[in-house]
Amino acid sequence: MIRNILIDLDGTLTDPKVGITTSVRYGLEKIGHPISPDTNIDWIIGPPLKASLAKILNVDNNHVLAEQALEAYRERFAVKGLYENKVFPNVAETLTELNQRGYQLFLATAKPTIYARQILEHFGLDQYFKGIYGSELNGERTNKGDLIEYILQQEQLDPATCIMVGDREHDIFGARRNGIDTIAVTYGYGSAEEFAQAKPKFQINQFNEITQCLD
Repeated sequence: MIRNILIDLDGTLTDPKVGITTSVRYGLEKIGHPISPDTNIDWIIGPPLKASLAKILNVDNNHVLAEQALEAYRERFAVKGLYENKVFPNVAETLTELNQRGYQLFLATAKPTIYARQILEHFGLDQYFKGIYGSELNGERTNKGDLIEYILQQEQLDPATCIMVGDREHDIFGARRNGIDTIAVTYGYGSAEEFAQAKPKFQINQFNEITQCLD
């Protein structure tokens, strides 16, 4: 029986597109590698950011340029970008209902915990979560499978009592690695092709459809 719900942040609870993409462009320009305004970089929303920056720069994940771009990105994101964000429809109401039904909610995001907590507090969403879990600024636990494993250990949760809600294949594969079923939201930044490959247990078009899946 499901009692615990792990929920992604970017593309699931909030739409962070403006803040993330603008800060990425700022970071790349600052290190001397600007990208064209016409280049679509929406695909960077969700996965570990340093790896995405490395891909844009066409360098190895551990290359100094990727680290410099990440540091420059954070300069802007930490003070402005994290607030260039909006909550998706029905989120607060659905989280309220899930709490009332007795579910324990845990945030599970690849974003650094320090930023994730600020975003939830800014939108008044922190009150619904028993635990807020993200990565460390040094890159630890940016892998979704590692993060979910950490949450299960810290909260002493049985995977059979958990379900993961997210918008990218990383959420689905990370949960599956830990023996957890998944609900994919289609309004985020994951593609139909991504979901066809990852095979979540459920797909929903609006956040409030979570309750139907649980029923």
